[in-house]
Amino acid sequence: MESGNDTWISEFILLGLSEEPEVQLLIFGLFLSMYMITVFGNLLIILVVHSDSHLHTPMYFFLANLSFVDICFTSTTIPKMLWNIHTQSKVITYEGCFSQIFFFIVFGCLDNLLLMVMAYDRFVAICHALHYTVIMNPQLCRLLVLVSWVISVLNSSLQSSMLFQLSFCTEVEIPHFFCELNKMIQLACSDTFLNNMVMYFVIVLLAGVPLTGILYSYSKIISFICRISSDHGKYKAFSTCASHLSVVSLFYCTSLGVYLSSAATQNSHKSALASVMYTVVTPMLNPFIYSLRNRDIKRALKRITGVPVT
Repeated sequence: MESGNDTWISEFILLGLSEEPEVQLLIFGLFLSMYMITVFGNLLIILVVHSDSHLHTPMYFFLANLSFVDICFTSTTIPKMLWNIHTQSKVITYEGCFSQIFFFIVFGCLDNLLLMVMAYDRFVAICHALHYTVIMNPQLCRLLVLVSWVISVLNSSLQSSMLFQLSFCTEVEIPHFFCELNKMIQLACSDTFLNNMVMYFVIVLLAGVPLTGILYSYSKIISFICRISSDHGKYKAFSTCASHLSVVSLFYCTSLGVYLSSAATQNSHKSALASVMYTVVTPMLNPFIYSLRNRDIKRALKRITGVPVT
């Protein structure tokens, strides 16, 4: 396969998290367990939302979409990592690497945008409760999800196509357990100035704008809740957005932690370990947060399974 500037590259080497056989066996078991929990947990959320008519509301429509995206987000990296450990191979093809980058950016961006959409939904539900069903109508909900998909795919297409134009020399070892855009740009032996500028601009735009929207929505929500006179009313209002606020905090804290730690240290191994938090741990914990902190999900699980959820 030919990349930019007539440089022939057919495959890359994923160095993974460790080269020690004993540690690799531990990593395989740990990541397989986390991946299975992520898939089944998020599938259960989707099934519950689809099966229970009481959950056919905008909030749970967005939650089901987020669960689907989390499954896809994790599935872009973990299965290949597990396969490489199982076969004792570190190879990923040129096409496989670029495909992994494309889908990783798509679903990572979608996570960001859906969290912003969900924050807007909570803002309308609490601050404009009387007009909630009119504002958050099914057409708008589907449009918000569709726009999120379009933006994510266009962003990923732009960055992937720019990466495709770069040349890669003899250095084909990626110090990570998956093909990450930043690591790939660092491996290129051609000029990467434009790629870096676009990458950082997109990070500021597609991470900064959603985060700003989320902070603005919750500032309005908190301000509104503080004006409620009764403690019961305050608790009821806050409980409707507690799960989402927990997920937002987990996602952004782990993501920012990874990139700040990457900027502070040149140790690629530590950076790869840190990225496990937002690529694996966060999608795995989301179903637990929504099932443990959400009464509607608990009741729906009880109706479907017949088993009380405490």
